[in-house]
Amino acid sequence: MTEPVRLAKRVAALAQCSRREAEMYIEGGWVRVDGVTVEEPQFKVLAQAVEIDPNAQLEPAEPATLVLHKPAGATAEECRTLVRPENHVGDDSSGVRMLKRHFARLDMLLPLPDSASGLVVLTQDWRVKRRLEEDFDRIEQELVVEVEGKLAPNGLALLNHGLVFENYALPPIKVSWQNERHLRFALKRISPDKVERMCHAVGLRVLTIKRIRIGRVSMSKLPPGQWRYLAGTDRF
Repeated sequence: MTEPVRLAKRVAALAQCSRREAEMYIEGGWVRVDGVTVEEPQFKVLAQAVEIDPNAQLEPAEPATLVLHKPAGATAEECRTLVRPENHVGDDSSGVRMLKRHFARLDMLLPLPDSASGLVVLTQDWRVKRRLEEDFDRIEQELVVEVEGKLAPNGLALLNHGLVFENYALPPIKVSWQNERHLRFALKRISPDKVERMCHAVGLRVLTIKRIRIGRVSMSKLPPGQWRYLAGTDRF
């Protein structure tokens, strides 16, 4: 060869397959050029060594969904920058193979206030996005809220049901003491950004907010600033 050619063309010749099948091998992270994985079918090669992983599977690369332990103070944009290979938790049991394409065009769903920490979801999958947006009223979120101050009489009952903001009665939720400084909120139909105002209404000042569960997906032992893939068996 005297002119560079697209990697997809070289792979098609090597594997004796169609150009589209060659692109699927490349996009799936199964092709190496001089020992380095390349995921772009349009990548140009000349005399480099091109090899296809012997375990390669001919299937389209699925859109990724990730869960991240958002550190307190991190903005939505800063959360996206944390989703990179070096922050991938070591004991990810999802079975998903990491691909470079998984780090692009991620939508953050059910965002937390910047000051809060805990579980956030980032996805490329329109099905996950639709599920969390359309079923927001039915998906329970669990928060642990550190507070200080003197709780107003009947304050815990009001947090569970009875607060009214701008002539709108908040829906009933489940709030209980976890210990003398921490409240557990299990809420539906209320976004976490209202929790601080709810606590203030009953005489408490919020020190920290951490979301530990969205639906049936829990943060478990995911360290701050690290992420894992959502497994195919995980359901919100």
